[in-house]
Amino acid sequence: MHVHILGICGTFMAGIAALAREAGHRVTGSDANAWPPMSTQLEALGIEVMPGYEVAHLRDPEPDAIIVGNVMTRGHDVVEWLLSEDKPLVSGPQWLAEHVLRGRHVLAVAGTHGKTTTSAMLAHILRACGRDPGWLVGGLAADLGVSAALGSGTEFVIEADEYDTAFFDKRSKFLHYRPRTLVLNNLEYDHADIFDDLRAIERQFSHLLRTVPANGQLIVNGDDASLARVLEAGCWTPSIAFGAEQPWRIDDDGRLWQAQRCIGELALTQPGEHNRSNAVAAVAAAADVGVDPEDALAALAAFRGVRRRMELRGRARGVAVYDDFAHHPTAVAATLAAAKGLDAGRIIAVLEPRSNTMRMGAHAAALADSLADADHSYVYLRPDIDWDADAALASLGERVTVLRDLDAMVARVSAGAADGDVLLVMSNGDFGGVHERLLAALGAAA
Repeated sequence: MHVHILGICGTFMAGIAALAREAGHRVTGSDANAWPPMSTQLEALGIEVMPGYEVAHLRDPEPDAIIVGNVMTRGHDVVEWLLSEDKPLVSGPQWLAEHVLRGRHVLAVAGTHGKTTTSAMLAHILRACGRDPGWLVGGLAADLGVSAALGSGTEFVIEADEYDTAFFDKRSKFLHYRPRTLVLNNLEYDHADIFDDLRAIERQFSHLLRTVPANGQLIVNGDDASLARVLEAGCWTPSIAFGAEQPWRIDDDGRLWQAQRCIGELALTQPGEHNRSNAVAAVAAAADVGVDPEDALAALAAFRGVRRRMELRGRARGVAVYDDFAHHPTAVAATLAAAKGLDAGRIIAVLEPRSNTMRMGAHAAALADSLADADHSYVYLRPDIDWDADAALASLGERVTVLRDLDAMVARVSAGAADGDVLLVMSNGDFGGVHERLLAALGAAA
């Protein structure tokens, strides 16, 4: 079967492509934007990616199935042609549910933050403990090698995103997955382009709970007030909690507890309190499918992390350049707090407000506080940002520089960086290749 994917370079759709390819289908795709790590994964898999969205991509030969990513909207020539010609369309989540997830024990990880890392940790634990799970993770984990794989075992681990499914299906993606083990990491306002407020997102999570069977298991951040409201609105599945004062918890010294039982000490190579919380959730989820928590802890000691999550991209002139996906003020603050544990000099934040929510200014009021732990912050404003960033960041005073030209940003950041500094680059896009540009500029300066 020939499968063509519209929007193939998104992290989720690239995973769908990998699964379809592994299942023996011929896979092609179209996309207007491509950047690593997904573009390189598709290339390594031998999957042809056609630039742009052209009707010609779907002719001669015409594919047997057309999977439509949620980047596609009404008004695109190719979408209008597909509808006019009455072509069969399917969304990525629906295709996944029908062709991969049916009959599997689905372990889903949902929440505003930590989905990618927690699901990668969980898949890594299962593999290290002798299982052969399938997985679809919204990133590339070093230990997994690819963002998605079918696996031969019963379990399938999936990052369960609350974003909408497709232009013809406005439900959250995760409503297609029918999880039996569901991790709820946290819940904050995000995706201002599709949700009016936090309660609208909570409603989608309430719908998700309706799909989990009574003999399943919820693993919930017990310290999150929004998740508490979701559970109070209706819950038909047993629930266990993790968090600071919850049955599954981790002490300041790194000891992991399950109720009154001390399981052992968590040793992670990834810094930050948020990663410790992700690890607890992953261990608890693995325990639900019979993995001994002590074995899970041992597996996490060897976990090497996920691309674009506090990923060291290189060093030049004694300056370390890190890349992080931080797309929300809470994620920015968590990443900066983790960077303070690197035993380095100054922490210099280089931020691109790139997500739809950030570009719309929905988080503008929280941005300055999220950057408080940085010694200095450089904020790059794309041309499509029209909110007053200077006013929003005014409380940082001289500790922030707002720039609207990427070349100027590279020059300013590299000129001001000193031996021992950490440059923490944060964006959920390619940021114009700024990581390599900074390293090149630092090297040239040396």
